[in-house]
Amino acid sequence: MNSAPAIEASGLVKTFGGNRALDGVDLVVPAEGVFGFLGPNGAGKTTSIRVLATLSPPDAGTARVLGHDVVREADRVRERISLTGQFASMDEELTGFENLTILARLLGFTRAGARNRADELLDGFGLAEAGGRTVKTYSGGMRRRLDVAASIIISPDLLFLDEPTTGLDPRSRNQVWAIVRALAREGTTVLLTTQYLDEADQLADRLAVIDRGRIIAEGTPSQLKTSVGAGTVQVHVRDPARRSEAGRLLAEALGTPVQTGSDETALSARADDPGRASVALAGLARAGIDLTAFALAHPSLDEVFLALTGHRAETDTDTDAHTDAHADTHQEKTA
Repeated sequence: MNSAPAIEASGLVKTFGGNRALDGVDLVVPAEGVFGFLGPNGAGKTTSIRVLATLSPPDAGTARVLGHDVVREADRVRERISLTGQFASMDEELTGFENLTILARLLGFTRAGARNRADELLDGFGLAEAGGRTVKTYSGGMRRRLDVAASIIISPDLLFLDEPTTGLDPRSRNQVWAIVRALAREGTTVLLTTQYLDEADQLADRLAVIDRGRIIAEGTPSQLKTSVGAGTVQVHVRDPARRSEAGRLLAEALGTPVQTGSDETALSARADDPGRASVALAGLARAGIDLTAFALAHPSLDEVFLALTGHRAETDTDTDAHTDAHADTHQEKTA
């Protein structure tokens, strides 16, 4: 594995009018593998990508991508990266095959080479049968796969994927996830932005959490989840008369308040340590309190952000989208 980082950013600042979209971002992305960039809408994910992909210069700070300064050596950076943005950039009146062939020709392929590369990508991304159809007939998942295929016509050293599964159904999400894993196995470094904790958990070797233009946490997915607690222990006692006793034992074992609801058999409590959750369940068993069901629910994105920032993830429209998402957040590959 390459020991030099794929991305090194220090003190990145970007403002749009009175809004400070990036407020001193420091980021180190290891070479190879998948690095997740997690945050709610408006957190600064897309703005970060645009700065790192040389589409928007920072107002302050520095960034090096694959060893090259994103401002002074923008052309050298563009030679080695690719970007798939939030919005599809394919010509809907052309077929999938035609879109890929044209892009390959623009990137220097011969006519025959372009056709061969288009066929290869359509087959590899499960689009061979749809290759002769116009893109406007494609489903959302098919368009997303075509977008990613277009971004690797020439295999990049670093691929930026900006929220590639937003709006997709579960099957299409899984297909995109499989593609991301395959790219990483083949040696491409992938920087994946997402709003979804489960997506980062599924794909990322490491991740950073950004909120309001600042990095607020970084580590592996398991480290992140551990830092904010294991989640919530949920139990249902068989005998409602023993719910109070069960609640007392849970509170003592977990060290957190126990919540009760309208269901007279149900109890739930925050579990800040998975080990203590196991101890709590064992304590109920020793006391002879039978359970009809129990579960350990993992933190949601809202719970992670509530623990890290003191507020829940906003659902406002992304500042990045207001400012410049339509300006160039499409696939970028400059040879």
